[in-house]
Amino acid sequence: MKKYLNYSLSYGVMGLVCGVYFREFTKIMGFTGITTLSKAHPHFLILGTMLFLIVALFSDRLDLEKDKTFALFMRIYNIGLPLTVLMMLIRGTLEVIGAPLSKGLNASISGIAGIGHILLGAGLILLIVSLKKAKEK
Repeated sequence: MKKYLNYSLSYGVMGLVCGVYFREFTKIMGFTGITTLSKAHPHFLILGTMLFLIVALFSDRLDLEKDKTFALFMRIYNIGLPLTVLMMLIRGTLEVIGAPLSKGLNASISGIAGIGHILLGAGLILLIVSLKKAKEK
C-alpha cells in the first residue's frame, strides 16, 4: 500500500507543479487565451494522484502484486501518463510563446501524445482485468 501512496504523492506534487507552471508562465507571458498547459495539471491529479489512491485501497484488500497483469499495468501506465503530460507541457508552452509549428513538428507532438494516451487506456484496461482476477481468487 505504501508504494501506491508514494506514487499518488509523486503525481500529486507533479500535478501541483504543472498548475503553478501554467499559472505563472501564462501570467509572465501575458497570455490570456486557451492553452493545452491547463490540461496537464488535472491529468496528473486525476489520472495519477486519484487513481493511485484507489489502487492503494484495493491493494490493501487484494493481493495485486502477485498478478503479472498488474505488474504490466504499473509499467505501461507509469510510462503513458508522464509521456502524455510531457507532450501537453511542450505543446502548451509552444502555444503560449506563439512559436510557429511546422506540419511535421505538430504531427510529432500529436503522435507522441497519442501514444501516451493509448498507453493510458491500455493501462486502465490492464488494471481492471487484474482487479477482476484478484477478486476471483
